[in-house]
Amino acid sequence: MEAIAHARFQRYGTRKVAQVLKEIRGKPVLEAERLLPMIPRVCSRMVVKAVRSAAANLVIRASKAGRPIDPQKVYIKSCWSTMGPMGNMKRTLPAPQGRAYTFRRKVCHLTVVVSDERAGSKRK
Repeated sequence: MEAIAHARFQRYGTRKVAQVLKEIRGKPVLEAERLLPMIPRVCSRMVVKAVRSAAANLVIRASKAGRPIDPQKVYIKSCWSTMGPMGNMKRTLPAPQGRAYTFRRKVCHLTVVVSDERAGSKRK
C-alpha cells in the first residue's frame, strides 16, 4: 500500500530540492526524518513536512482498510520535484541608468510517495 503527499508552489529552486531528495530516496521514513535536519539547505524543512504528511496519509489509508502499519516499516518509495509556474512572481531589480531588470522567482512542486514495502521488492 502506498500514499502520496504534494507540496505545491513552494518558493525553492527545483535543483536544490532535488539535491535534498536524492539523500532520502529509498530510506525508511524515520531515518529520513533524522537525516533531513542535518542537511544544510533551507528547503529541508519543507521536505520534512511533506514526508511526515505522506506517512500520515499512509497510516490513515491503512487504518481505513483495516491493516495496521508499523512505523518502522514505512519507506520513501519515490520522491521528485518539478518546476512550477514562474510567470506569476515577476520582480524588478534596479539596473544602470534608471532601468529596471525583471527576474522571475523560482517555484517548485514536490511529490513524495511512501509505501509499506521497499522500492525494489514486490509482493507475491
